[in-house]
Amino acid sequence: MEEPASFQADRINHLFNNFNIAAAAVLLLVIVLTTWFTIRFRRRQGDNSEGAEIYGNRKIEIVMIGIPALLLAWLFYQTLSVAGDVMPYSKPRRPPDIIITGHQFWWEVDYPGSHVITANEVHLPVGRQLVMEMRSADVVHDWWVPQLGNKMDLVPGVKNYLWLNIHRPGNYIGTCSEFCGEQHAWMRISVVAQEPADFNRWLDSNKVAASPPQDDLGRQGKALFEVRSCANCHRVKGTSAAGTAGPDLTHIGSRSTILTGLMETNEKNLADWIEHPQEIKHGAYMPEFLFAKDSIRALAHYLEQLK
Repeated sequence: MEEPASFQADRINHLFNNFNIAAAAVLLLVIVLTTWFTIRFRRRQGDNSEGAEIYGNRKIEIVMIGIPALLLAWLFYQTLSVAGDVMPYSKPRRPPDIIITGHQFWWEVDYPGSHVITANEVHLPVGRQLVMEMRSADVVHDWWVPQLGNKMDLVPGVKNYLWLNIHRPGNYIGTCSEFCGEQHAWMRISVVAQEPADFNRWLDSNKVAASPPQDDLGRQGKALFEVRSCANCHRVKGTSAAGTAGPDLTHIGSRSTILTGLMETNEKNLADWIEHPQEIKHGAYMPEFLFAKDSIRALAHYLEQLK
């Protein structure tokens, strides 16, 4: 949070620090006054009196009530100002640039108008005011990337919106911040912020269909993927696989990680996931298939080539 990378995060961080400064000032004042009162009005040896009661000092009462009231009013004004900057409208006045849908336990990423759908690894351009539509396919999720700004709940049946203007390229990590089930801790967010030219190249590369298998083992894996249950849940553009229940796998081989950051993308990890999904991410909707070792190897080899 102290390294903001977007306009929204800058504003939130500024407000956060104002609250911290105000709280530190009040704490320091309380410590100084408590120390002074303790020394100034301590019971001296031989003095057994109850001490004088002092009341009715209007100047002190005005100071004690007035200064905190002014401080709270200033912080309230700052909060409203930041809220207006971070979320200028309750609903956007134009179509969203990106649609994020939370699933147990992964993120679907849709770029409307470009026919690009991916999962978990979110690519965004810098220097543009983006509108993100936030949805949920099952339970309440919560999108939060601390360096990019505010959190936003994803509620079933409701469309919420997030405004984002990133000013620095980089990789930013976030997480689901609303307990959403057994694998909530491994529902990470990976945002890749890119210069517009780099983002456009990435978007163009993801518009095309999946690259065909490069060898016999890959072709065997593709055939298995299309005739077995894989194609019922997953989509691979350019093939007969058109499922929507699970992540789109058209370019899974080009993603740095799988399972929302749990494992690096490579053939071995893909094979382990296909063979023992519930051991790796228990509670996910990926079922335990009883594939032969050769079939698992062919499937993993095919998926790793999808770039």
